[in-house]
Amino acid sequence: MSGLVGEVAAFAVAVREKGLDPALQQDAARRVLDVIGNCLAARGEEVARIVTATVDQWGGHEIAGAIGGASRYPAPSAALVNGTLAHALDFDDTHLPSVLHPSSSVVPAALAVAEQTGADGAALLAAVAVGDEICVRLGMAGYDPELGNSIFFERGQHATAICGAVAAAASAGMLAGLDADGIASAMGVAASMGAGLLEANRTGGTIKRAHCGWAAHAAVAATDLARHGLTGPPTVLEGRFGFFQAWCGDQARPEVVVRDLGTSWELPGIFFKPYPCNHFTHAGIDAALQLREDGVDPADIAEIELGVPTPVLRTIAQPPEVKAAPPTGYAGAFSGPYTVAAALMGGGGLGVWMDDFTDEAVADPRRLELAAKVRCVADARCDEIFPHQFPAVLRVRTVSGTVLEKRVDANRGGPLRPLTNEELGLKFALGAGRVLPAERVGRLQEAVLSLASAPSVRDVVDLTRS
Repeated sequence: MSGLVGEVAAFAVAVREKGLDPALQQDAARRVLDVIGNCLAARGEEVARIVTATVDQWGGHEIAGAIGGASRYPAPSAALVNGTLAHALDFDDTHLPSVLHPSSSVVPAALAVAEQTGADGAALLAAVAVGDEICVRLGMAGYDPELGNSIFFERGQHATAICGAVAAAASAGMLAGLDADGIASAMGVAASMGAGLLEANRTGGTIKRAHCGWAAHAAVAATDLARHGLTGPPTVLEGRFGFFQAWCGDQARPEVVVRDLGTSWELPGIFFKPYPCNHFTHAGIDAALQLREDGVDPADIAEIELGVPTPVLRTIAQPPEVKAAPPTGYAGAFSGPYTVAAALMGGGGLGVWMDDFTDEAVADPRRLELAAKVRCVADARCDEIFPHQFPAVLRVRTVSGTVLEKRVDANRGGPLRPLTNEELGLKFALGAGRVLPAERVGRLQEAVLSLASAPSVRDVVDLTRS
């Protein structure tokens, strides 16, 4: 198949045949570990009940496991459940400056098809690495350097789900044994299935939590359709009525998808999230944690100013009345004022934890009183750095008139401030420990990090079952 999608598919086949560099293999294993931990941590969420009830009603052959559950489903259904869980807590990895979360669509789709086909761990890791790489490249092709932001995001589109469906289809196609033309068709079919709007970030609704689930579901379904003969257009990415023109118009740069493909990898630069909330809030959390370590008492605070990049304001600061008093725990994860208050008042995990984003926590009068003191503003220096980082500056004026300031230019969890293996392991253990006994958490972590030599992916998935 010709066109850009043909080049991408040829890259996928080459990686499948030659294998991954050991460093990339280990990076992919860390991605799988992070996704599985996030899935287990989200098992108690209402959205988990909803998608599980839906696929239970659908029924079908018992092929692939739902992480943290007892049931098996057809591969597209398992991908729907696991993709939803992976993104449900907004705890998934992030690529900058494309501003998308690649692994939450790619890993669930790859796990489902790996179980379906009996693939080994090395094949899974190759598929995950390729899928994540394609996903962020699709996102980068929709990034406007002059604008300094994602075109998808500017238009209110969720690039994570839109690009994730196409990229995850490449992963699924690799594991399904499709040739280059078959993988290209799977991607071309999935391009007609991916979708996602970001309005829920602003005004509420739980649909965004299912976006990655639907993307993973679409990827597996598209791969099955391609395997049986359905074809996609050879110019699906760059064509007049193709992917980029439809989503981004003339501002997209489709050629970015294949630039140095196979010789330069974006994968190692994808950020791991230390906090279970929108990534735009993380630098503000870091600044608040630093102030707390310096001994700032929330009771002594008169007012707070949170400076962030201008484009970030619409996600974490608008509408201001909703952000100052989030109606739900999930809404709190997208609030600059609330996350600053939560960090100043103390949290668990790596600084702020899932217990800070329950419906009860966001209704705490002490937190709401502190959040009401936060005023969010655009900051010129943050604008210069964004979106290569999501920086913030926090200024606190105490009741005595003292002004304290903390500025965070680089996000924790990225290449400049990476999470250590111990920190990533702690995140996984705390999340997985919400569902599994401690002994099994340890075995599961070891099994995932040893996937490169694992004869069966199913054995790893079985360790997650309740």
